[in-house]
Amino acid sequence: MLRAADLRVTRPRVAVLDAVHAHPHADTDSIYMAVCDSLPDVSRQAVYDVLRALTTAGLVRRIQPSGSAARYEARVGDNHHHMVCRSCGTIVDVDCAVGEAPCLKELDSQGFSIDEAEVIYWGLCQDCSTARSS
Repeated sequence: MLRAADLRVTRPRVAVLDAVHAHPHADTDSIYMAVCDSLPDVSRQAVYDVLRALTTAGLVRRIQPSGSAARYEARVGDNHHHMVCRSCGTIVDVDCAVGEAPCLKELDSQGFSIDEAEVIYWGLCQDCSTARSS
């Protein structure tokens, strides 16, 4: 994947990419801790730099729900959306809401050439909803 994106293959890049694949929607600190398991001497700045490079190359996607730290995922290229639990913060993927990308048919694009839509559904996950009603 790294070579196909014209990126050099380095141990930190491989470790960060593996961590993002293993922990979808993880924040930077969680990814850093996962990378430290295999590369104990890696710096936090190196992980930040790799995440930026992987995002720029399109190998990972950065999302940032309102009030949350940036999160990273390996599911890229399909313009999917997310559901976020207001109680525990769990994030899950949701396929496009309507039709093909950009997934939303706007009434008036006001001259914009739209290529992506980002939709976040907010509510309570099943566990939090069950706990609240108990």
